[in-house]
Amino acid sequence: MDAGADSFRRYLSGDDDAFIEIMDMYRMGLIFFINRFVGDYHAAEDISMECFVYLLVHKHRYNFSVSLKTYLYMIGRSKALTYIKKRKRMNLNSLDELSATPDDLPSPEEFVLCSEEKRQIERCISSLTNDMQSAVHLVYFEGLTYAEAAKVMKTSEKRMDNILYNARKKLKGQLDPMIRERSKAT
Repeated sequence: MDAGADSFRRYLSGDDDAFIEIMDMYRMGLIFFINRFVGDYHAAEDISMECFVYLLVHKHRYNFSVSLKTYLYMIGRSKALTYIKKRKRMNLNSLDELSATPDDLPSPEEFVLCSEEKRQIERCISSLTNDMQSAVHLVYFEGLTYAEAAKVMKTSEKRMDNILYNARKKLKGQLDPMIRERSKAT
C-alpha cells in the first residue's frame, strides 16, 4: 500500500494536513536525489519545492498508476535536467565556484554519513556514471522497484537491470580491497 497515494487521496478530499505529510515523507529523499543531478544542495532544495508546487497546481495529473514517490521523482528528474540545461545556457558560475572556500567542505550527504566506511562507500558510488548513481540511489537508498526506477529514469526495466548489474560489479571491484584491508586490521 502506498502511504503517499493514500495521503494524496486525503488531500484531494480536502484534508490540507495530508499534503504536509507528503512533504514530510518525501522532501529529504527528493532533495538528495535531485542533488545528484545538479550538484548544488540549495538548488536541489528549490527544485524539490518546485516539484511539490507542481503537484499542488497540477493535482489531477497524478493518476495513481505509479506510486506517488515514483511520480515525484519523475517530476524531480525532469526539473533537475531542465535546471542543468538552463544553467549551461546561461553559463553562470555558481556562488560555490566564486567563493574562496576550500573544496573539501562536506556535502549534506557526507555530513549524514558519519562513519568512515559509509564515507568510503559514498566515494565509490560517486565514482560511478550519473546513470549508475541515480539507479543505485533510487533502488537501494529510496527503495524503489526496478520498474519504478526505470520510469523515473525514462528507460526500460531491462536497461535498469543492466545499469545496476554494472554498478554492482564496479562497486564490488572498488569495495573488495577495502573489505580485505578491514579484515586484516581485525
